[in-house]
Amino acid sequence: MAGAGTLETILDGLTFGEGPRWHDGRLWFSDFYTHAVIAMDPSGRTETMVTVPRQPSGLGWMPDGMLLVVSMLDQKLMKLVGGKLIEHADLSAHAVGPCNDMVVDAKGRAYVGNFGFDLFGGEAAKSTCVVRVDPDGSVTRAADDLAFPNGTIVTPDGRTLVIGETRGNRLTAFDIAADGTLSSRRTWAQFGDVFPDGICLDAEGAIWVADPRGRRVVRVFEGGRVERTIPLVDRGAYACMLGGDDRRTLYVVTNSASGPNVAAAESGRIEAMRVDVPGAGLP
Repeated sequence: MAGAGTLETILDGLTFGEGPRWHDGRLWFSDFYTHAVIAMDPSGRTETMVTVPRQPSGLGWMPDGMLLVVSMLDQKLMKLVGGKLIEHADLSAHAVGPCNDMVVDAKGRAYVGNFGFDLFGGEAAKSTCVVRVDPDGSVTRAADDLAFPNGTIVTPDGRTLVIGETRGNRLTAFDIAADGTLSSRRTWAQFGDVFPDGICLDAEGAIWVADPRGRRVVRVFEGGRVERTIPLVDRGAYACMLGGDDRRTLYVVTNSASGPNVAAAESGRIEAMRVDVPGAGLP
C-alpha cells in the first residue's frame, strides 16, 4: 500500500467503476459496461459476484445479508436470492433518467437517487427525487428538488442522511425518522467548484467527496471547511470508500471520463491510500 498522501493503483482495466462498498473483507463495486458486480480483495484479486443486464450502480445489503443492486437503465432495485437476481422494487414511477447511487440503512431501507434527465442525450438538467424502498419492497418518494442526487451516507446513529447533489455543488442533510421519513432538510456543505459524486463518512464526522470535474478527492467537515485535498492529475474521481479491516484504507474509483463512450478505453481504476481516521456509518 502506498504511503501517506499517495494513491496507488490496485486494479485497472475497468470500463467504469462505481458504488464501492467494503463488505466481508472485500471491496465490492459495479463496473457499468461489463454489467458486473465485482468483489476485490486487498491484493487486487477479483471475483464477479453477479451480472446485471441493465447496468449496475449502487450496492447495499439487507440486515439478513441479502445484496441489493440498483439496475440503472430499467430503473429497478434488484436483490440477489439464491444466486439469481429478482426484482425488489420498480422505481420507474418516480425516477427520471437512469437510477444511480444508493445507501441501505441498518433496517434494510434503501434510499436511491436518479439522474433526473437524459444526461448523455443532451437533455437540459432538471431537479429530481430520492426514493425510499422499504424492506417489503414498497416505494415512497422520500425527497424532492434535488440537483442530481448521488453519493449518500447514513450516520452511525442512523438518524441523519447526507446526500451529494452533484449539480448543486453541495451536500444536503436530512433527519431520518423511525419510519424512514426524511425531514429537516439543510445544507451540510456548500461548495463553489466541487461536484460531489460518491461520498463516505469517517469517525471524526468528516466526509470524503469524490469530485470528477475537479479531478480530486476532498475531505470536508460540516459547514464546508475542506480539510484535505488529494489531486488526480489526468483523471476524475467518481466514488470513494473507507475500507480494510480497520477501515483506514481510502479506496478511490477513477476514470479518464464518464459516459458510454469511455467503455472501450477500459481506463477505469481502483486506487487506494492509507489515512489516519477510519470510516464510520453506512455504507
